[in-house]
Amino acid sequence: MEFERYDALIENIKSLPLSEKEELKSLIEKYIIEERRNEIEAHYKKSLSELKKGKLQFSSDIKELKDMLEQE
Repeated sequence: MEFERYDALIENIKSLPLSEKEELKSLIEKYIIEERRNEIEAHYKKSLSELKKGKLQFSSDIKELKDMLEQE
């Protein structure tokens, strides 16, 4: 059912005039940017919380960083 709705959406977009396709493209790009910003903000807040709880570890030693990654 999802594929049918997606397929119908694509067909509707194909039938739009060029100016409306460009407007739709612009809107989608803005939505993607906004969603990505929200994702970055959520990661920032999670990292800040982990930092305050002392869960974050830092190192400039490559071996130690690899070991930290393997622990996750």
